[in-house]
Amino acid sequence: MISFLACSFILLTFSMALLISYEFREKLRLYFHDGISQFKSKLFSAKQFAHQMNEAASPDQIQSHWHLQQWWILIAGFFLFSSILLYAFTRPITASSIEADYLKKTDPQIYAMLEGQILDVPQELDESLVQEAVNDAIALENNTASIAAAHISPVLHINTDDEDLVEHQHSDIASADRKWNKINPRYKQRLLMVFKIMREQHGYEMVLLEGYRSPDRQNTLAQNVNTTRARGYQSYHQFGLAADVAFKRNDKVVISERDPWAMRGYELYGQTAETVGLTWGGRWKSLQDYGHTEYRMPGLKKTREMAEQLTSEGQLQARQMSIKAAAHMP
Repeated sequence: MISFLACSFILLTFSMALLISYEFREKLRLYFHDGISQFKSKLFSAKQFAHQMNEAASPDQIQSHWHLQQWWILIAGFFLFSSILLYAFTRPITASSIEADYLKKTDPQIYAMLEGQILDVPQELDESLVQEAVNDAIALENNTASIAAAHISPVLHINTDDEDLVEHQHSDIASADRKWNKINPRYKQRLLMVFKIMREQHGYEMVLLEGYRSPDRQNTLAQNVNTTRARGYQSYHQFGLAADVAFKRNDKVVISERDPWAMRGYELYGQTAETVGLTWGGRWKSLQDYGHTEYRMPGLKKTREMAEQLTSEGQLQARQMSIKAAAHMP
């Protein structure tokens, strides 16, 4: 409102000065007259130059107008260079494109397997489906109480290496992290490729039960010796290089390997995961963890600094995308 009043006042002042002062009106008339004359002169010069350029393009003017013909080369080069810049600065910047650049540099093997096609993460799993799956698994296991306790629990387990495998309790699934943002792209794209193959070739829809696991959560779980002996930074989960998965059937999540359909799916899952360089928990000599895979990255040092670096790379790419997108805004 204040801006409107200020503009109205300035316009009114200008109008009053124009009506009252003869000298002001005369100067304004001369200014526009001179401006129009100069514009006509420049327009005439531009027309002459355009005519000369058009004439110079004629094949029979090569010898006499060669210096003008160089302008055509410069003009064509300018538009070509401008189109390249326009594409570079206006092409869409997505998390996928940034992740592709990252994988091409740090993990050319998986980049080559993907053929440059970066896979998108699926929709986050509804927590109500997880709780329902837990209830179904408990009911199924109660019907098979004669099975040894080590083989009753659902597929989700915590581990470090083969000799440290122990069962994971139902109650721990609810507090698991099912987001993809802290899963390192080197492992994430391998896992998503497995998801894609399982869906397209075997008809199994995969879901993420737990990806990244914080060291605090790992230490809390380690307080129960029946859950895990692995403490913080001893599991690949802390590095964003491991995940526990299950299946989705008829809009319901199945987490128990006691289900024959799910058990067959885990076998196919393990075989597929191994083809893309992942380690499958179903091959372990101790308690098998059928839904667990991990990427044993060469040269990995299990330290807090390495865990923070690997889990933050996906988030760093998202921040870089935001910065680049903001820089391209007018």
